[in-house]
Amino acid sequence: GFPRGISGRQLAQSAYNQAWVFGAEFVFMQSVTGLARDGDQLVVTLSDSGPVHCSAVILAMGARYRRLEVPSLEALIGAGVFYGGPASEASALTGRDVFIVGGANSAGQAALHLARYARTVTLVVRADSLRVGMSEYLVRQIEATDNIEARLGCQVMGGGGDGRLEHLVLRDIGSKTESTVKANALFLLIGAQPNSEWLP
Repeated sequence: GFPRGISGRQLAQSAYNQAWVFGAEFVFMQSVTGLARDGDQLVVTLSDSGPVHCSAVILAMGARYRRLEVPSLEALIGAGVFYGGPASEASALTGRDVFIVGGANSAGQAALHLARYARTVTLVVRADSLRVGMSEYLVRQIEATDNIEARLGCQVMGGGGDGRLEHLVLRDIGSKTESTVKANALFLLIGAQPNSEWLP
């Protein structure tokens, strides 16, 4: 624990020092140019120092969020529309109306976090039940939170605003009816794809 807080730089330096004490070796300023199997080992080829033989490789290549692909909303990314969780934006949404697209655990956790700040939090879920993709403990917490609503069998079709998100267009999947609702923020938690297409 860090009762007085710690900067990212200090945390990274401490992690480096601890890994070094445990025997980790570091290679900086090099690219991985190859990855292959050699019997029961893996071989990682580095740009300057050659091959490294190992039993496991951890790829930390990042990921790309799956896109909603609604042009009017893509134009407002960072201006009320966000891919990923609400950790840094939540406090700025105090007293506002917030929507989350997604029906898995990450969406449920985001809804509970945002509910501490926002006036209303609405989960927009394509499935007919939260229990299709969300853990039971989260469903129970969401159902017990007064300012969270779930719009089931629903999807976001559009939205917009004057330089910032102001409204969304929602469609009921069953009836095909559409409605426009006031929205101050939209968080899209519809999964991500790892950047690993190149992997042999």
